[in-house]
Amino acid sequence: MDRIGLICRYLKENPHSTQRDLAQKMELSLGTVNTLIKECMQRRLIAQGKSIAGTYELTGAGDVFLEQFKVDGALIIAAGFGSRFVPLTFEMPKGLLEVFGERMIERQICQLHQAGITDITIMVGYLKEKFDYLIDKYQVRLVYNPEYSCKNTLATIYHARDILKGRNMYVLSSDNWLRENMFHGYECGAWYASSYMEGNTSEWVLSYNKKGRITDVRIGGHDAWVMYGPVYFSREFSGQFLPILQQAYETPGTEQFYWEHVLMQHIDELEMDINRQPAGQIYEFENLEELRLFDPRYQNHSDNKALELAAQVLQVPESEIRNIRCVKAGMTNKSFLFQVNDRHYICRIPGPGTELLLNRRQEAAAYDAIRSLDISDHVLYLDPESGYKIAEYYEGSRNARADSWEDLAACLKVLRRLHESGVSVSHQFHFREWIDFYEKLCTSHGGPLFEDYAQVRQHMDELMDYLDSLNRPKALAHIDCNVDNFLLLPDGAVRLVDWEYAGMCDPLADLGMNAIYSRYKEEETDKLMELYFGRPASDTERIIVYAYMALGGLLWALWAVYKASLGETFGDYTLAMYRYAKDYYQKVRELTA
Repeated sequence: MDRIGLICRYLKENPHSTQRDLAQKMELSLGTVNTLIKECMQRRLIAQGKSIAGTYELTGAGDVFLEQFKVDGALIIAAGFGSRFVPLTFEMPKGLLEVFGERMIERQICQLHQAGITDITIMVGYLKEKFDYLIDKYQVRLVYNPEYSCKNTLATIYHARDILKGRNMYVLSSDNWLRENMFHGYECGAWYASSYMEGNTSEWVLSYNKKGRITDVRIGGHDAWVMYGPVYFSREFSGQFLPILQQAYETPGTEQFYWEHVLMQHIDELEMDINRQPAGQIYEFENLEELRLFDPRYQNHSDNKALELAAQVLQVPESEIRNIRCVKAGMTNKSFLFQVNDRHYICRIPGPGTELLLNRRQEAAAYDAIRSLDISDHVLYLDPESGYKIAEYYEGSRNARADSWEDLAACLKVLRRLHESGVSVSHQFHFREWIDFYEKLCTSHGGPLFEDYAQVRQHMDELMDYLDSLNRPKALAHIDCNVDNFLLLPDGAVRLVDWEYAGMCDPLADLGMNAIYSRYKEEETDKLMELYFGRPASDTERIIVYAYMALGGLLWALWAVYKASLGETFGDYTLAMYRYAKDYYQKVRELTA
């Protein structure tokens, strides 16, 4: 930190300060400050106060000297999901959550404005559209981070490198809450804000020398100053750091690195100071429980539909909903776990566009039909309009694994029991109707269909005509019976969940769907059929299952194209499903030739 620059900054912000004032603000001895004042006066950067004896003021030369330290702007990182704040962050990015009626990101923007800093760029990703209003309200710029969902903040800073290069910039997190305004129009060297943590901590611990220069960074410690809150990148620091960061970004295996990992590894080469802050100045809320403790409004009035619903269904105040945990978002829905008293539950929130994709009334009818079989999750609440669902959560359960034939044997036993149970619903699952429906959804939403789609669709029509000619018996089929929807409980029981597509259909369709979800090849699919039948499949049975694999491939490829038009993507899923449509049509042709 440039101490001469700090003297000049403090006198610009607080004219007519005394030597004792400066010593207190800089946390230096009077002797050290006296030496700095003498040097500043020799360089004619400051002068004795003319109106008040014993004070000092900045000169014109001091103003010129300070220009090198002028803050050019701020970069606010706001791209992440905030999984520890579900279900709030299913609807709103973490930085846009309110604390005492004020959004966290807006509080920081206003504090920057108060310091004269108006050139503000926000790096967005998750729910990026939610930040658009800030452009009009505060004249900020939004920059999209295309890797927000698969990489950590090292990639965020990499994508912002041109914004930081050659400039003096604050680097902030949108979800920090700062009690007092700690921003200035001038900063005299790179720093990382720090708070003191008593006892054991898993935060990033800082070591520093007498001049405040950070000498070591390590993860975890005891009674220590830790990285906490805003950071300042001087142009000199960025000049050193950004090339190192770019090299790290281009190195395989750093995808989940924070940018601080690079700082930690190269701290000996880089000059960054600690900026120690008093207790209660900076808040980085780790989860919803911490936010509830800080802002009591969140205890019983979160304004979140899912939490309000859970409280209503279980007849408790929101404050009794505890231990909220995010479940990895599914391909159709989002879910979170929570605890009330000593019981655990899971709440399902429908994903975007599912109101067009699914008939929730039919799902409710399927749950009613299979209730006596005791093969599904225990549903406490299911809204047939919105699709919100609350069910008991089975602690210690796990999803079935596609690479475990032992798991598959247990799952197929449940599936066969369903097919042979005789239970029924009034609606059917017709592949032709669903493919037609998803095709129209894709074209109406501008989703690009495949180059050879017309030919592939013709092939699928051939398969559907063939299956219709067989006049196969119908049973209640799950349709979405992938391994992730089978829960294996600690007592050995198996539960089949998420009956959103269930309807009367050829039961062999379930085998075809299970095979393509599991990305099985022909040999594995034959093994799946053998486990289901208890014997090798006949040629006709193989043809039928292969036909459903092809039809399911096209159906789910269209589903994925539609979801992509809404901004959701699923890696190579679309291509893999479309490939099943084409490859297994050919296999059926070969077997029926």
